[in-house]
Amino acid sequence: MKNTKILIVDDEPAIVKMLQMVLRKEGFNRIYTAGSCGEALNEMEKHRADVVLLDVMLPDGSGFEICSRLRAFGSPHILFLTARASDLDVLTGFAMGGDDYITKPFNPLEIAARIKARLRRGEWRNSEAWVQEQPKQRVWDYGRFVLDETAGELKVLGKPVACPAQVFQLLLFFCKHPGVVFSKSQLYEAVWGIDGMGEDNTVMVHIRRIRERIEENPSDPKYLLTVRGLGYKLIKESGK
Repeated sequence: MKNTKILIVDDEPAIVKMLQMVLRKEGFNRIYTAGSCGEALNEMEKHRADVVLLDVMLPDGSGFEICSRLRAFGSPHILFLTARASDLDVLTGFAMGGDDYITKPFNPLEIAARIKARLRRGEWRNSEAWVQEQPKQRVWDYGRFVLDETAGELKVLGKPVACPAQVFQLLLFFCKHPGVVFSKSQLYEAVWGIDGMGEDNTVMVHIRRIRERIEENPSDPKYLLTVRGLGYKLIKESGK
């Protein structure tokens, strides 16, 4: 992890300094900073950061607006850090391609933990051991939709449907455990890689995004069902 490149994009010097100090103590040495959208794009072009901590309200624009442009320089993990905490803001953050959404004030140690969890999961997935231990099945056919893990592709009614990485991973987790009920915290820990306490909103947003892709009517789901008081489960067809 010491070679992981992190770009902090925030116009508040105190927050940037705090994050730099904590991240260095946690073993991250390649840290870059930017205080505006323009600086963020320049730094990303030069350093191709692996992780971006991205504020939303910047002097020359919105972090939402540059999120997709930052992704053009590779496949960084983008974590929004912002004081904007409304449901609409959270939904917008994920819709624009963010992998996580953390509201201010926050514990910088939690930020470091989330970064480490993401990196560990990425290393484990790319390891030979992970490949060997996975079940042989790579394609899950639910009739209306088909998920192909090897191709990283979701098809609905035979047509490819764009699916952000975290949405894909959550749907893949459900496909690998059909009929099993998972709580929000269990889903967050399994897919995001860290303790899911307090992350209900993140999971709910991604559940909604899955339903918008695989369900004929997302408001009346037939595949990804809510089990009241317990969580969610994926089934072949409702009632069967």
